[in-house]
Amino acid sequence: MSFPVRARDFLAGGDGAARIRQVLQQVGFPPAIIRRVAIAAYEAEMNIVIHSFGGELKASITPAAITITALDSGPGIPDIDLAMQEGYSTAPREIQEMGFGAGMGLPNIRRCADELEIKSAPGQGTTVNIIIYNR
Repeated sequence: MSFPVRARDFLAGGDGAARIRQVLQQVGFPPAIIRRVAIAAYEAEMNIVIHSFGGELKASITPAAITITALDSGPGIPDIDLAMQEGYSTAPREIQEMGFGAGMGLPNIRRCADELEIKSAPGQGTTVNIIIYNR
């Protein structure tokens, strides 16, 4: 599955994550797994909405695991370790005033993921790969 994600489109933000959740429910994944996937996918999708120039949310589902990939073209993450700290955010003030950009996206993804890989460089965008095993 693949979903385009537009920068600053807060009305559509989360639609891809919701569709992934629906498919997992339809095929009978356990609720605890669905919850973890839905949270991780939503946070990844909203990071694209908030921080990038647009991108794509992808999901690959097998009986053993769900892989979520969030790709964006954007400014990149200058310091991934810093970005992983709860409460650290580079979201503009106007985004934070809307209730987004609290600095919990990547930490929430890390909590939900069994495996997490972030590739990013300033000026080159970001790719986040999330794997959640069906255990």
